[in-house]
Amino acid sequence: MLAGGNKLGQILVQSGHITEADLERALNSQKQTGEKLGETLVKLGVLSQSALVKTLATRLGVPGTYLRHGLIDPAVAKLVDREEAERLRVLPMFKVRNRLIVAMAEPQNLPAIDRLAAVTGCEIQPVLALESNIREFAQKYQADEVAVDEFLVNLTESDVEVVEKEGVDDSAVTDIDRMVEGSPIVNLVNLALLSAVRDGASDIHIEPDRKKTRIRYRIDGVLRELMAPPAGMHAAIVSRVKVIGKMDIAEKRLPQEGRVHIVAENREIDLRVSSMPTILGEKIVIRILDKSTLNTEMERLGFRAETLAVFRRMLLRPHGIVLVTGPTGSGKTTTLYSALDLLRSVERNIVTIEDPVEYQLDLINQIQTNDAVGLTFARALRSILRQDPDVIMVGEIRDGETARVAIQAALTGHLVLSTLHTNDCPSSLTRLIDMGVEPYLVASAVNGIVAQRLARTICPSCKTSYYPSPAALADAGWGDSRPRAFQRGEGCRQCHESGFRGRLGIYEVMEIDDQIRAFIHARASEQEIRKYLASIGHLDLRQEGLRMVEAGLSPLEEVLRVTHLEQQASIRAEMKKQTAPAMEPAMA
Repeated sequence: MLAGGNKLGQILVQSGHITEADLERALNSQKQTGEKLGETLVKLGVLSQSALVKTLATRLGVPGTYLRHGLIDPAVAKLVDREEAERLRVLPMFKVRNRLIVAMAEPQNLPAIDRLAAVTGCEIQPVLALESNIREFAQKYQADEVAVDEFLVNLTESDVEVVEKEGVDDSAVTDIDRMVEGSPIVNLVNLALLSAVRDGASDIHIEPDRKKTRIRYRIDGVLRELMAPPAGMHAAIVSRVKVIGKMDIAEKRLPQEGRVHIVAENREIDLRVSSMPTILGEKIVIRILDKSTLNTEMERLGFRAETLAVFRRMLLRPHGIVLVTGPTGSGKTTTLYSALDLLRSVERNIVTIEDPVEYQLDLINQIQTNDAVGLTFARALRSILRQDPDVIMVGEIRDGETARVAIQAALTGHLVLSTLHTNDCPSSLTRLIDMGVEPYLVASAVNGIVAQRLARTICPSCKTSYYPSPAALADAGWGDSRPRAFQRGEGCRQCHESGFRGRLGIYEVMEIDDQIRAFIHARASEQEIRKYLASIGHLDLRQEGLRMVEAGLSPLEEVLRVTHLEQQASIRAEMKKQTAPAMEPAMA
């Protein structure tokens, strides 16, 4: 580990960790065994492993750690081949974005660090650990299978602590950067949280099964299994999550909701916990809201320059309503927050009504609805109008009452932002009318509508060329006219063998012009509005997505999956037959 054992011994004597007699005894033993001085002192029982690691780390000027369960991600530990890890005397611990934290017996070994960087493709941050400690955990984590029950029997420490702190909502606060002792169940839950946060997951699903508890997390919209503890541990795991979420652990027959604030790796994260009874036990879903990953810069969300200019123009009008529409999980909230980020200033009074408040923003007054006490969207909106607002954001228009109040607010000099659950832009107009809003009010109040989807983007580490199937080309409306290669990901360790890393939005932006207002007044069908939009060169969601494909951002099959809209496809096909080929917008 280090040369110059006598110098190390003198440092330990001067620091008071050992005596001169202890040092002399260890040096005599070292001559017989040939072991390193530090390990000899530990074996003799005169020096603790933690004290040795701390002293060595201080001397080398690097972080030091004593390896234990909860500090090592089993998936990350396998990033380096077992034989290579033994030769270099290293063990990958966990990964933060592209930085790989590696326990090393010789953290000053630059060739070994360069080799690890070449093998993993990551930036290496070495951390000092004892060689015996590395060997012990390498045998457990780099084996072909990690036995969860054995893992839990030995699990006695963790780097997660739950402590109560005073806050505006009296929620539990978890400081993941602290390292304290805990029970196996506590550490299992903490390991799931840490792994999900580090991998950028949006949700954790803890589900009961007949033979096991299935723990999965969602990355880029797709669920992946993290671990599968024995079924007998399910009740204890659920109880632990409900405790930190301040939920009633005795109530197992009714759904519950809770909330936890945590600080993980110097990042503030909000966890929303939801429990649901099933026939095999309670299912828990933990929503991870990482404020540091909130992207409010519109240019980075996926907008094209042309559509972004239209969206900004809609937002900068002094009054009216702007709607963002799409299914659950399509990124509507992020788009609304990016709009608020554009509008917020000391000159504007901005108020939001949300369920729940996902992220807290400066210069914005955010209200959480509470149906239990009668604070609904409609009631809160009426009260807000007496607060002299300039901009109002309504988290979702769910019913006719909320729709009518929002429309009235837009007509009386306020800019209103909200969301609807509809498939595309034209159907949003129909939805408002179906909710009981008169067509003339819709035509006068609505500035524009944004329909969106989230498409997974290609992993840059395994990006490669391929030729889509004829069926996919036909579904895209390209037929056999596109023989050239497209881009997709082959799958690698960085993307969990999925070929995808990250997501971008696909946006259809429809600004309400005089012709569309005339359609609304006449109660025209959605098909008529779509035909008009196609005739003026408007790009629908599918066509916007195909732009991403041609730019090499997402594979064709992924865009076709998230923009599966049969009505739009039929309109495009009909317009292609009725108009000249030049009428169809050219793809970039």
